[in-house]
Amino acid sequence: MKTFGASEAKNRFGELLDLARREPIQITKKGRNVAVVISIEEFERLSELEDELLAIKAGKAKQEGFIGMSESEALLEELLNA
Repeated sequence: MKTFGASEAKNRFGELLDLARREPIQITKKGRNVAVVISIEEFERLSELEDELLAIKAGKAKQEGFIGMSESEALLEELLNA
């Protein structure tokens, strides 16, 4: 992964965008890693993977007997009104 300092990223922003279409670009500021610039395609791919992971986790939770949000709210309300 290529690394740009924050000032360099600012001064070479167009080039940074072109490079980010091919690979992630790390941005540092005062020696600290502060950001990574990625292409929109990579962002969309990661977002889809995150959605898939959340769906898997939700399915697993349901199989293990966890209740959903509306059921939780109803149970809480019932307990508070008792």
